[in-house]
Amino acid sequence: MAIHKNMKFKHRITYFILIVIVIVLGLLSRRFAAIPLFIGDILWATMVYFIMRFLFIVKPVRFNVIAALIFCFAIEFSQLYKAPWINELRHTLFGRLVLGEGFLWSDLLCYVIGVGIGVGLEKILSKSSQADRY
Repeated sequence: MAIHKNMKFKHRITYFILIVIVIVLGLLSRRFAAIPLFIGDILWATMVYFIMRFLFIVKPVRFNVIAALIFCFAIEFSQLYKAPWINELRHTLFGRLVLGEGFLWSDLLCYVIGVGIGVGLEKILSKSSQADRY
């Protein structure tokens, strides 16, 4: 049982590090005009996937994929809601980064790609960590 808890802790640390890396890359992607804006949307979805993995570490990957996509899609569709109070929130840095500003159908594709990248990175990392054990 202690080994299982230790592995969950190590995995959570890995996900935390991945979350921080993706946040930094996402913020940097907005600083350089040469990087297309959709890259930030892809990275945002990748970060959401890793947050789901961090929070729901014992759940299967499929659960986390679905949870991340539901969250990302819900945030995107919430941008169609234009009440004054939420528009004011969207004009803050936090609101822009978390809630976004305007609905785009193309963002939904970016979210699917971003979550897919998260799953792919996770598979690559798990294969390399298994190879290190032998």
